[in-house]
Amino acid sequence: MAGRLARAGRRPLLTAAVAVALTAGALAPVGAAGAAAVGADAGTADGGVRSSLDRLIASGVPGAVLVARDGDGVLRLAAGTADTATGRPMRPDLRFRAGSVTKTFVATVTLQLVGEGALSLDDTVERWLPGLVPGGAAISVRQLLDHTSGLFDYTEDPRILAPYLAGNLDFRWQPRQLVRIGVSHPPLFPPGAAWSYSNTGYVLVGLIIEAATGHRLETELRRRVFRPLGLDATSFATGSAIDGAHAHGYTDLGSGLADITGLSQSWAWAAGAVVSTADDLATFVGALLGGRLLSPALMAEMQQTVPLGVPGEGYGLGLWRTSHFVLPPVAQQLSCGRVWGHDGDTAGYRSFAFASRDGRRQVVLLLNVDGDSVPPATVDATVAVLDAAYCRA
Repeated sequence: MAGRLARAGRRPLLTAAVAVALTAGALAPVGAAGAAAVGADAGTADGGVRSSLDRLIASGVPGAVLVARDGDGVLRLAAGTADTATGRPMRPDLRFRAGSVTKTFVATVTLQLVGEGALSLDDTVERWLPGLVPGGAAISVRQLLDHTSGLFDYTEDPRILAPYLAGNLDFRWQPRQLVRIGVSHPPLFPPGAAWSYSNTGYVLVGLIIEAATGHRLETELRRRVFRPLGLDATSFATGSAIDGAHAHGYTDLGSGLADITGLSQSWAWAAGAVVSTADDLATFVGALLGGRLLSPALMAEMQQTVPLGVPGEGYGLGLWRTSHFVLPPVAQQLSCGRVWGHDGDTAGYRSFAFASRDGRRQVVLLLNVDGDSVPPATVDATVAVLDAAYCRA
């Protein structure tokens, strides 16, 4: 995992595909740009967050957006470049691909359906999707959500890249095709026996939501989460385009950063296709941890974690409990306790959306470059920004 929890789309494989298919020339690495502050406490002491963000940009990140909230106080910062071709500066309100933060949205909808009696965490894959998954009668919805199903991650299969290697960056995968590729491999372990991050499990969860409701996953996300919370800049976008004002996403092809914003996200679907802003993601994690979306009993289910093999780190139902933001030994420990949320790492974008256990304090950091396209110093700089923003007095 190279220190990251989320790998929605296994970046080294996708980079190889884009390197072959992308016709535009690689862009030169972007230089540092100063952080511009906007928000309720702009111009006040920020505990070194601005300088930390400047160092993050100087480490090789084209652009970044940070939102940190504590009750009614909010700090919004944007730094660097949103589009290196035009030099357009980053802004706090721009949209980004959120990657595997999508999993927390999908898990929330699943638990709402559990609360309504539409399905159970103990229901099996076979119950809802008969014949799709070999051994599906032994795999529960809970095991899909907490990555203990043992299912092979379809993003590790090179067949996912075939359309992109052929030059078709707009190719659209269907969710059942992704599952069939995943289950063509033997399981990694018996269900419940261990933990292994699997995007296949979340595609199955998306299909179960559709089977249980009779509606498209996008419809349920919008009706149950986006609209009630007023997340007007958030959408489930599986195509190649990002609507509205957005940051371009970049990857390193070996000769500099290249724009891969237009890569279809159909391969990610329920595992990573949400597009959002830093403010919307902060609102979401704050509302979720604050009890606005799930009952206390369901929230307790979501926060029932399984160990990740790293002391103190645990994964619940689409929710990561961490004291590092990035899995050790890569990152140092958070200086003020633990947080709950998720990260995302998809082609051209890196995201972090976390909150305190009560949801009152939130921090979101969005980068327009993926985790495999930055040097080790950027990982340290990323954690330093998150720590400074979340733990500031």
